[in-house]
Amino acid sequence: MGRAFQNRKESMAKTSDQKAKVYSKYSKEIYMCAKNGGVETSANLALAGLIERAKREQVPAHVIEKAIDKAKGGGGEDFAVARYEGYGPGNSMVIVECLTDNPNRTFGDLRGVFNKAKAKLGTQGSVSHMFDHSAIFVFAGDDEEAVLEALMMADVDVSDIEAEDGKITVFAPNTEYAKTRQALTDAFDGIEFEVDEIQFIPQMFKTLEGEDLEQFEKFIDLLENVDDVQNIYYDVEL
Repeated sequence: MGRAFQNRKESMAKTSDQKAKVYSKYSKEIYMCAKNGGVETSANLALAGLIERAKREQVPAHVIEKAIDKAKGGGGEDFAVARYEGYGPGNSMVIVECLTDNPNRTFGDLRGVFNKAKAKLGTQGSVSHMFDHSAIFVFAGDDEEAVLEALMMADVDVSDIEAEDGKITVFAPNTEYAKTRQALTDAFDGIEFEVDEIQFIPQMFKTLEGEDLEQFEKFIDLLENVDDVQNIYYDVEL
């Protein structure tokens, strides 16, 4: 599948606004994940991975705890997942995932960004067929065969395994996320995941230059500033 996948880790927040955006993103995701799958991380592996990821992004413990406590209450907001696809500068392909309590507002905000960037919103499936929806795990190690054997013993449908620079990367279908995570945790005591996510990975990357690259970077910045946007995937290698 290739090492070049878009990891989308937020860079270190340099302003309070940037930090607030990261905290809000994880607060929503943790709340919805706990509300839908339960607050016990031993039974809700997606929640366990999400909390670990939030901690790596330096989200304070009180933000995480507040989101879980809200989910325990059973009330609160109801956010829905909304996914938008389209074409950005330089004929780039973009998938934008949102959590929203007002789809009309979210669509209006995104349409405004696309129009401002002279980009084009597409219909569902217009670009996602050019991406693989995959679970990705990255952790320290170099024994691909041992990892493959452990996953095969657990009957995991693995897409690919790569070992490079002391890191192992496992790709699996998004539907195999929980099964893959559990198999790796059971087989390798004390495993720590550097990446533990479900992502859309472009099947081919493109390189932009000059004005196209400048416009694309501005476009992504505008998208990241939309409150409801959670994740952005694209086929441009920066």
